[in-house]
Amino acid sequence: MTRLRPLGWFLLFGLSVALPSAWLSAAKSKSVEDGDDKDKRYATKVETPMIGDYTTFSGLQPVLVEGVGLVVGLNGTGGDPSPSPYRTILLNELKRRKVPNPNSILASPNTALVIVRAYLKPLLKKGELLDVEIEIPESAEATSLTGGWLMELYLSEQAFVPGHAAPLTGHAYARAEGAVLTVGVGSDAATSPELLKKGRVLGGATVMKERELALYLRHDFRSVRNSARLAEVIGRRFHDFDEHGIKKPMAKAKTDQKIVLSVHPRYKNDYPRYLQVIRHLAFREDSVGARIRMQKLEEDIFTADRAEECALELEAIGNDAIPILKQALTSPLLEVRVHAAIALAYLGESDGLPALKEAAAKERAFRVYALTAMSAIEDADSHLALRELMSEAGAETRYGAFRSLWTLDKRDPFIRGELLGVRLDEEGKPSRRTGEYMLHTLQTSGEPMVHALTRTRPEIVLFGADQEFRSPMYLSAGRHIMVTSQPGATTVTLSKFQVGQPDQRREVSMQIADVIRAADDLGATYPDIVQLLADASKQKNLPNRLAVNELPEGGRVYYRPTSPDAPGKKRKTRIGRDNMTPNLFPEQDAPDPTDDRKKAEARANMASVSEESKARKTDGDKKSSDKEKSIKEDSRDDKPRGMFSWLGSWRKVDK
Repeated sequence: MTRLRPLGWFLLFGLSVALPSAWLSAAKSKSVEDGDDKDKRYATKVETPMIGDYTTFSGLQPVLVEGVGLVVGLNGTGGDPSPSPYRTILLNELKRRKVPNPNSILASPNTALVIVRAYLKPLLKKGELLDVEIEIPESAEATSLTGGWLMELYLSEQAFVPGHAAPLTGHAYARAEGAVLTVGVGSDAATSPELLKKGRVLGGATVMKERELALYLRHDFRSVRNSARLAEVIGRRFHDFDEHGIKKPMAKAKTDQKIVLSVHPRYKNDYPRYLQVIRHLAFREDSVGARIRMQKLEEDIFTADRAEECALELEAIGNDAIPILKQALTSPLLEVRVHAAIALAYLGESDGLPALKEAAAKERAFRVYALTAMSAIEDADSHLALRELMSEAGAETRYGAFRSLWTLDKRDPFIRGELLGVRLDEEGKPSRRTGEYMLHTLQTSGEPMVHALTRTRPEIVLFGADQEFRSPMYLSAGRHIMVTSQPGATTVTLSKFQVGQPDQRREVSMQIADVIRAADDLGATYPDIVQLLADASKQKNLPNRLAVNELPEGGRVYYRPTSPDAPGKKRKTRIGRDNMTPNLFPEQDAPDPTDDRKKAEARANMASVSEESKARKTDGDKKSSDKEKSIKEDSRDDKPRGMFSWLGSWRKVDK
């Protein structure tokens, strides 16, 4: 046996002393760490599967429907369109309707061939009205659509197919007709004549075919059993009652993959919120798991960056979550209070009204969601809060509150309006309902303002009932009506001169409402009234502000305080998404009406391109698109955008 030298014995003794000491130190350190993390290590963990983990929605994108139409009643600004597929389509349609001399009609200087488009939004019902966009094609000779009337036509889906000169047409989805609104308010048509070649018919398309909303199961989760189970979960949380008082679930399994959804009445003006809540419904969860999850949500909702997600989960849970949401209203953070208040509103509770009112008045990033939630609260306090908001300083807040109250109760005496534009036939019956519009005169205490809407529905709102025009005034309301007032006069004279008809004359007070009523009595259309107000504002005959389309938007930036102790330090965050704005407030930016057509034509032209060339082009386009997307995301801000390019840059930013 080899004997250890003295040095070896010394090293062995040192190791025998050091190792136990190191082990004890490590064990002590681990014990301290275990003590600090004891709650996390031994806490019960529950990972609840949500419906959104297994499904996707279908039918959310707007569907483009098109047609070729004829605008009549122009003042010599029309013209004979050049030979084209559009002319052929319109001629065939006129012949089908047995219109005599169709070629002479197209050649008239008082008619114009136009391309007509409309976008079918999700969840449309038969009889609902849509806006119609019209445009004179480049090959046509017409120069202006001012004062025109779009004749009745049918709109359908169209597809470009290689080898076909004209697009293939599908089933008709809508019927369009009505007065054409051309020039954007505040735009100078003299310097921008192209503006006169584009227009819009507000509520001019009547829906003929409904669009449904469907939920599709993920392929690896697809089965009849799972489809039925998901529909049962949704129906248990969301249901309504039919006219016979029978309970009716909001979801129905159609196939092993498809579930058809109906929107709960409380969410009819905010179906994007409804879909978010459905995605946050628990698919499989027992009572113990639900209790543990609610305890976690009760803690997390007070954290700003978790408040929205927690509020959606609690809203999906239903009435059992109301106490937690009410507790969140005590948070010092506005963001937490607003998300809790919105969830409470859709649960039928009005406790969050003060937070919603504060957000609508002071924080533009939350305004659209707060106002929409207030429109869902059927409570007298909600009526009063919306009335008070109509006297605030911001135009967007004031009109947004009006729209919310109109949605909540159209019969509210504070906002009740009068129907104008009613035309009677020889038998005394209304002849063209598409030309009707509303005039609302409000007794508000804020700064007087006139608001005109050029989207979704024709409507004039006077914030301040006693507003008057300023003389002298020399304007027109359409082609045949002159509106004049001499210097120092206290009345306005409206005169109508039209060939083949007797002259007519009205004399009214200087009040804006009286002038609008008199112009309507003489036959002025809604586009005529909007142009009258725009010209009056431009010539300083309208002393107060003329606001147009002051609609709150989604996807705006909010500057979130980094901590309650340092309110001056804020972090930029985006609230919601601009393409998920509540349907109570239509998006300001409509899709470019030529995008779908350009894409379809490009696909048709690409049919003759080799696969190799297409691959190279696709790869190049992807790199370019990624680069452009990155630049766009970096430069994007939350400024309100003009509704349509042809309206000009008149829209003011509401702070």
